[in-house]
Amino acid sequence: MRFIATTTKSLCWLFLLQKSAFAAVQNIDILYVKLHAEMSAEPLLLKQPADNKTLAGAKLAIEDSNTTGRFLKQHYQLTVVEDNNADGVISQLKRLLSVQEAPGTVLVDVPENAFNAVSEVIRGSGALVMNISSREDALRQSQCAEKVLHTVPSRAMLADAMTQYLMSRRWREWFLVSGNSDGDKAFASALQRSAKRFGANIVEQKQWSFDTDLRRVAQKEIPLFTQHDDYDVVVVADEQHLFDKYFPGNTWLPRPVVGTEGLVPTGWHWTLEQWGATQLQNRFYSQFAREMTESDYAAWLAVRAISEAVTRTKSTASDVLYDYLLSDSFELAAFKGRKLSFRAWNGQLRQPIPLVHPNGLTALLPLEGYMHPVTDLDTLGYDKPEVRCNMAK
Repeated sequence: MRFIATTTKSLCWLFLLQKSAFAAVQNIDILYVKLHAEMSAEPLLLKQPADNKTLAGAKLAIEDSNTTGRFLKQHYQLTVVEDNNADGVISQLKRLLSVQEAPGTVLVDVPENAFNAVSEVIRGSGALVMNISSREDALRQSQCAEKVLHTVPSRAMLADAMTQYLMSRRWREWFLVSGNSDGDKAFASALQRSAKRFGANIVEQKQWSFDTDLRRVAQKEIPLFTQHDDYDVVVVADEQHLFDKYFPGNTWLPRPVVGTEGLVPTGWHWTLEQWGATQLQNRFYSQFAREMTESDYAAWLAVRAISEAVTRTKSTASDVLYDYLLSDSFELAAFKGRKLSFRAWNGQLRQPIPLVHPNGLTALLPLEGYMHPVTDLDTLGYDKPEVRCNMAK
């Protein structure tokens, strides 16, 4: 009888210990919001966008965070909200964020014209917004808001990175071509700002407003369109890639093409191999059978930043995480050879920018020689004195 009582008592203690250990696990729920964008034109039949574009990066980061989280009694999970309609997304968001144990962080992957409406709903609930898709400069320069952080590079950052390289090659004279979309015009404006900032000269600027199918007539149309006395480089702003792919090899003068085609500034590219990037690329390819894109990487960064903040602060409160992410204490190792951090004045993640062509890395910006009193990473994009919004300190 004594043996049975002792055994029963031991089993009870074991059950209580297991229950206690389970209860001590910290659950971190991250919400991912996807609003499908309408395309101005059909993508190429042989190059369809992946169904899991962007989301795949978040899923890999959740997996990475749980690998280390097991030892820290942390468990990360991803809840996905997606719709083809902005009202549908907002309705689902309001429902999910109104519950007592609502997610404290939301990854926002929506078109730029819907970002503010979606962001306001999230911020109204007290949650932290992680922008993983919008490159809009105004969100970092004149409309930046508290509890909104950006892991995707802004257009200004991409333009400045590209311009630094062009100036290092003494390609100062630009022929600038832009499309009709709002994104194309915004990138063209970022390029104009960057040219003025670093001393380049736009000798000609044209807008591509034709709906011609260039697959058969590119060799005739592009040379005529790019006629000019002289220029060092053709800079193209076509974010949906409706016409830019026809410019390389078809310009009036034999000149390099840069911008959204040719040499392209981007947040991430499959050709990055240094600083341990190969293992990230391989893990992504092994799981999703495709290369990791810039949008995948932006989502991966957002989740990993939250994971790092939770680990360091031992908190899941959005206010605590936000303050830590903007502090000097936050650093994120992200396979780019530098520790990444957020700019306290506009919430943008500082990061090196690869300049790539389809099958190789040409340079990683900023280049040596571009000086800054804090960090040379702040030579890319809007610096503190240029920001006109409430987060500026």
